[in-house]
Amino acid sequence: MALILDNISKITPLTDSEKEFILSKTEVKEFKAKTLLHSAGEICKHSYFVNSGIVRSFNINDHIVEHVLHFACEGWWIGDMYSLLSQKPGNLFIEVLEDAEVVVLSKENQEILYHEIPKLERFFRILMEKSLVAHQERLMDNLSLSAEERFEKFCNRYPGLILKVPQKQIASYIGVTPEFFSKMKSKMLRK
Repeated sequence: MALILDNISKITPLTDSEKEFILSKTEVKEFKAKTLLHSAGEICKHSYFVNSGIVRSFNINDHIVEHVLHFACEGWWIGDMYSLLSQKPGNLFIEVLEDAEVVVLSKENQEILYHEIPKLERFFRILMEKSLVAHQERLMDNLSLSAEERFEKFCNRYPGLILKVPQKQIASYIGVTPEFFSKMKSKMLRK
């Protein structure tokens, strides 16, 4: 549990009693690969902090094509933020890709934490701001960069995932078909 406390302490210092209270409002769970933590159409009631393993969020369009939105590995947060914040049914699936230990924070307990430890509102605001900036940057990259450039950015952002995540999911994340990705990667390796 020290990892989540370290993650929070990077932005806002915590007293020992605050740390204990945070730990009392979170739950550590272990999940096997392919476990769905959240399904599209459900109201998201939790956010997740990854202690170990890999988790991804994705949606499936009308043509049954997966679109990977986000990967989360050790030290990262993940959730269906639209659904969690609006308390409306979401459109994301959240799936464990590699056996994972995850800290689960319910929306209800997050609100209690805000009330009891007001500086956590600042922590989560900063987390949301960083997420918004990252999503906007990714959108702009998808509009203006080549597939090769998007793949290079993926490699820089998630250096440990290249060998752990199926190529079709990397292709989905950068917005190309698996076939195009395979040809592109082969071409890049020949350079």
